[in-house]
Amino acid sequence: MPDSVLPSSDAAQLLKQQLKKIVGSAGYREGDDIDSRNYRDNMGDRSCVPVILLRPANTQEVSAILKLCHQAKQPVAPQGGMTGLVSAAAPLDGEISLSFERMKKVVEVDRFTSTMTVEAGVELQTIQETADSSDMLFPLDLGARGSCTIGGNISTNAGGNRVIRYGMTRDLVVGVEAVLADGTIIDGLHKLRKNNTGYDLKQLFIGSEGTLGLITKAVIKLSPKPSSQVVAFCAVKDFDGVANLLVHMQTKLGSNLSAFEVIWNNTYELIDEYVPSVSIPMAKDHQFYALIESMGSNPETDKEQFLEVLNEATELGLIEDAVLGDSQSHIDKLWAIRDAAAEIFSAIRNMHAYDVSLNVGDMGYFGEQVEKDLRLKWPEAIIGLFGHIGDGNIHILVHVGADTRKLHREIDEVIYSLIRDLKGSISAEHGIGIMKKEFLAYSKSESEIALMKALKHAMDPEGILNPGRIF
Repeated sequence: MPDSVLPSSDAAQLLKQQLKKIVGSAGYREGDDIDSRNYRDNMGDRSCVPVILLRPANTQEVSAILKLCHQAKQPVAPQGGMTGLVSAAAPLDGEISLSFERMKKVVEVDRFTSTMTVEAGVELQTIQETADSSDMLFPLDLGARGSCTIGGNISTNAGGNRVIRYGMTRDLVVGVEAVLADGTIIDGLHKLRKNNTGYDLKQLFIGSEGTLGLITKAVIKLSPKPSSQVVAFCAVKDFDGVANLLVHMQTKLGSNLSAFEVIWNNTYELIDEYVPSVSIPMAKDHQFYALIESMGSNPETDKEQFLEVLNEATELGLIEDAVLGDSQSHIDKLWAIRDAAAEIFSAIRNMHAYDVSLNVGDMGYFGEQVEKDLRLKWPEAIIGLFGHIGDGNIHILVHVGADTRKLHREIDEVIYSLIRDLKGSISAEHGIGIMKKEFLAYSKSESEIALMKALKHAMDPEGILNPGRIF
C-alpha cells in the first residue's frame, strides 16, 4: 500500500488545491463537511473519515483526479452506494474517497439493441424503472436496489434474485468505459453483442472491486418485459426435497423459471420475530420454504403451466404446503418475505453476514454442519440461512452475543473452513474487499492469486486504487 502524501506539508496542500480545482466546490468535501454515509462501513467495522471526499461530475474529472493521485502516489477509495458487505468501499486511514454520486445520468435507452447506457452512479432502482417505462426489463435485482449503484454492482459482479435465468451482472454488461490508475480512459462503450476482437477488456473491471480501474459508464443489456409473473411460496420437508423440487421446476418450466429462493426454518422464525412489517403465510413447523417465480410472455398459458407443474410436485411429495400469489399485491407480499431475510441483519444488533456458494448437492450437509460447528463454540448463537439456491448461493446470518463483531474472525474460520473442505467459494456475490482477503486462498490456488497480483501490478503499479482490498 502506498504511503499517503496527505495530510502533510506543502505538497499535500498543493494536491488538495489541484484536486479541488478539478471538481469545483460542488465536488469537494473536507473535514466535518463529509457526511458519514461516505465513510461509515456497512458492516460496522470501520468508520474512518477520508482525508478529502471528491465527487466528480464526469469521466474527464475522474481521469484528471487519478492522473494527479498516480503521480503523487496518493491512494484512492472509490465509492458507489456503500451497500457492500466486505468493507471494500469504506476508506482506510490516509485515503481519498472518490464518490460517483454526481454521475447519475441515464445516457440512452436503445430499443433496437436492447441496451441502456448509464453513468456509474445511477441507482439500480432507477435503471429498473427506466427500463420498465420503455416496456423492457433490467433483470438484476437486489434488496439494496434503492441505494446500490450500477458501478458498484458491476465492480463487484453482483448477483441477486434472478441469476438462475438471467445470469450475474457480468452477463448483463455489453461494454464499459473505465479509467486506469494513471488517468488513461478506456472507452469500450459499444453495443455489439458479438465483438470478438482480442481480449474482452471489460472483464478486467467487472468484479475487480475498483482495484484495476474505475468504471465510469456502462452499456447494459435489457430484456423483453415479461407479461406474466406467477409466484408460489412452498413448504418443503428436507433439503433433498428442495434440490429435487429445483430440478423438477427447471425441467418443466425451462427458461420461464426466473427465481428459486429458499429460506431455512431458522431464518423463517427470525423473520416472524424480528421483521414485523411482513406476515408469514404458513406455519413455522416446516424445515424449508421455497419462493418460486415464473416469468413469461403468455399470461394465461404461463399460469396454467405453472399450476400444473406445481401440482405435479405436490403429487411427487416434493411440496408439503403452498401459497399462490393470486394478485400483484399478493406476489409483492410473498417477495417481501424473502427480502425480509436480509432485514434481520439490521434488526438484530451486532449481527454478522456471510455470502458463500456451493454445489447444490452439498448445501443440505453444509446447512446442518455449519450450525453444528458454530453451536459447539457458541451454544446460544442466533443463526439463519437463506439464499438463491437456484444458482448455488447461500447467505448466513450469525449472532453470538454483544461481541459478535469482535469475534468475527473466529466465526469466519468456522464457516470458511467448511467452505474450503467442500470446494466452494467464500464469496458468491459481494466480493473479497478487506473482510475476506485473508481467506482468499480457501477458494483460489497459489497460481491464481499470483496471476491476480501480477495483473494488479501491471495495471496499477503504484498501488493507488483501493489498496489493501482483495489481497
